[in-house]
Amino acid sequence: MGDVLAYEAELLGLVKEYLDFAGFQETVKVLKKECKIKGKPLRKPGDSSSKESLPVQEDLLTAFENGDQKVFFQLWEDHILSSVHDSDQVVQNLEFYLHIYFATFLLKQTMGKPDKAELEERISHFKAYLETKGAALSQTTEFLPFYALPFVPDPMVHPSFKELFQDSWTLDLRTRLEKFLSVTLRARQTPRLLTILKESGQYNKEMMQHLHQQLVQSEHKYMTYLKRFNKLQVDYHNLLGVTAELVDSLEATINGKMITPEYLQSACVCLFSNQMKQSVAHSIDFTRPGSMYDVPLLPSLDYEKLKKDLVTGNDRLKAFLLQALRWRLTTSYPGEQRDTVMQAYISNDLLDCHSTCQRSVLQLLYSKSEVVRQYMARLINAFASLIEGRGYLSQNPTVLRMLEDRLKAEDKDSLTWENVLGALQKFSLRRTLQTAMIKDGLIFWLVDVLTDTDCLSDYTLEYCAALLMNLCLRSAGKEMCARIPNDVLKVLSELLGHENPKIQSYVNGVLYSILAIPSVREEAKAMGMEEILRCFIKERNEEMVRQMEFVIKQLNSEEPFNSIVSEDEEEEEDEDEDRDVLEPDLDKDEVLLPQLGELSGEKLLTTEYLGIMTHTPKTKKKQFAGVRQSIDEPLQRPVTPGYHRTAYLM
Repeated sequence: MGDVLAYEAELLGLVKEYLDFAGFQETVKVLKKECKIKGKPLRKPGDSSSKESLPVQEDLLTAFENGDQKVFFQLWEDHILSSVHDSDQVVQNLEFYLHIYFATFLLKQTMGKPDKAELEERISHFKAYLETKGAALSQTTEFLPFYALPFVPDPMVHPSFKELFQDSWTLDLRTRLEKFLSVTLRARQTPRLLTILKESGQYNKEMMQHLHQQLVQSEHKYMTYLKRFNKLQVDYHNLLGVTAELVDSLEATINGKMITPEYLQSACVCLFSNQMKQSVAHSIDFTRPGSMYDVPLLPSLDYEKLKKDLVTGNDRLKAFLLQALRWRLTTSYPGEQRDTVMQAYISNDLLDCHSTCQRSVLQLLYSKSEVVRQYMARLINAFASLIEGRGYLSQNPTVLRMLEDRLKAEDKDSLTWENVLGALQKFSLRRTLQTAMIKDGLIFWLVDVLTDTDCLSDYTLEYCAALLMNLCLRSAGKEMCARIPNDVLKVLSELLGHENPKIQSYVNGVLYSILAIPSVREEAKAMGMEEILRCFIKERNEEMVRQMEFVIKQLNSEEPFNSIVSEDEEEEEDEDEDRDVLEPDLDKDEVLLPQLGELSGEKLLTTEYLGIMTHTPKTKKKQFAGVRQSIDEPLQRPVTPGYHRTAYLM
């Protein structure tokens, strides 16, 4: 009862406010009369809002037109932000433009000759806003250029900010402000009883959804951890058993008893849990020293029959064969086993790179079946992931043209497109293929694609940025960028804010390369590139900070561009290609699944296409150990995202 008495006046006020709103005038009279008889206080919670809304709107619009920044934002704080959420996107966007309006107000009113002290005060206020509340929009493409505004000496003549000083821009902003104030201040007249009811119901609904989602996630995690725990428990008991047996064996050896190879083999089998490793354990010859590290070679295949079915078979068989051939590469053990698989593919010209026939395996890239095209692109991407595979594919110039055709024809959200892009990016590790791609205008196409990053997956965005960087390392690539400097620099300035550190590295690498050209440097200075870089430098780790400092140093360099020297440096062989790397993405999201009775994978190959054993020893090409490049500098050699940077930077 005490709680009711404490809030009685406010509760009665809420009831009266709602009755007034709903038009129950007679009921309101009876309520007021009865409250007066019983001596109950009747607070008026919403009386002031309707009376105050109109004058507040007028005062805000007057302060806007007069450029009175202090009065405007004081009213804004008291009457607008108190009734809306700070995270409201509409409010954030409008507030950002209002700060720009007041920061540039004096320049427009005085035709570029304002009072210096007052202008500095307004710019300081704008800077403080950018570093506090405005920082939330620093990752938004629409607002990114305005973070350089406080650092531009004369914004009125700057191409990026000319629009701010046009009457149409100011009129449009005032219209938006007026509409926003009308809606917001009118909403404040809604009875508080109704607001409480709505918020309570919505909150309960959202809370229930959130709790349900947490429950589902917790159950999933519980099952995952339970499986891991059970597996660890089994492995632990197996390990204890094997350890006990080995200790007994050691004791028996000391006493002069011999240990048989069969016994060692049985102990080894206990240590391997899955079927594949058990087959490896059974194939080990324990009578020969060092044989525990041998991996069996995969059976040879009948490649003539394979290639014939790839060309003339039905689409489902073609897809299963392409999948099985790829899996042979991706699931093989790195080293002799994988090298032998790749050597067999190349020596038998699996993809018909050396064939002159009209109908070849390569033509599967143009198949009417989307699944066949996708699985062909995946296989080519797997080939391109290995040095020997890239060498094989690069011997036929048609392969590059076909991939470029598919890149422009396939949907950007398809796995076919992703794998074609991945293959081309790995092709760009070889100089001859870089030259061809630059001549084919691939840089222009990449810049166009990167203007709309929202439609790209993380994989495609990363590989697009890496491909652009590899092409821009060449002097011909830099000169291509110099033809469209504004477009290139705009794309790069937007990508600077991306959260992926690899993409940041590639963007730094592109900037460092193309800023070697004086005309590009001048264009970058005109658009305030140094200010944009310094804006992002605060949020980067130590390594990225040093890279960006190198880019700024290059931006302020006065050295001319010497294309002759650059071309001489590019005459070297492809000695610095990345090591072999088969990323897991090659086998992701498989769309082809066997039905009951259908063969797939290695079982399909060894059942239907088993050949005569033709494996020969292979001399492995020496892997490149590292590059003498400081880790502080932007990347200055071709790379591929699948191979982590720390593996090849010294």
